[in-house]
Amino acid sequence: MLNSIKKYLAKAKEEISKDYTVRSPQSSSGQQGGGAQGWIGVDLDGTLAFDDPSLSISQVGDPVPEMLARVKQMIDKGMRVKIFTARASDTEQLPIIRKWLADHGLPELEITNVKDYNMLRLYDDRAIQVEHNTGRLISKKSSF
Repeated sequence: MLNSIKKYLAKAKEEISKDYTVRSPQSSSGQQGGGAQGWIGVDLDGTLAFDDPSLSISQVGDPVPEMLARVKQMIDKGMRVKIFTARASDTEQLPIIRKWLADHGLPELEITNVKDYNMLRLYDDRAIQVEHNTGRLISKKSSF
C-alpha cells in the first residue's frame, strides 16, 4: 500500500510540474485568453467524449464533434483549456486521456479534477447552473 501511495504522489508531483500553457499563433507573449492565469475546464466523459457505458474504464468514447470543434477554437484563440474530469483522481488514467487527446488532434492539455480561483468557466454535462449570488437555478434539470 505504501508503494502505491508513493507512486501516486510521484505522478501527482510530475503532473503539477508540467507547463500546460497552450500558445496560439496570434499570441507571442504567452498570454492566455481571459488573462494570464484564467482557464476553461472541459469535462471529458459525456461532454468532450461520448459516455459509452459499454466501454471499459481504460477506454474513452468517441469525440463529441461539436464540443471537439469548440475546444479547438478555444485553443486557437489562445485560451488555456484544462480537461476537468473525475478520471484525474486515478493517475493510471492520465496516459489514456493524453493518448485520446493526441488521437483527436488536441495538444497535451492539463488534466485535473480541481477547481481554483482562475477557472473562468466549466463545460460539463452534469452541472446545474446557478445564478451568481442568488441561489436561483438557471437550468431546469433539477427539481431540488
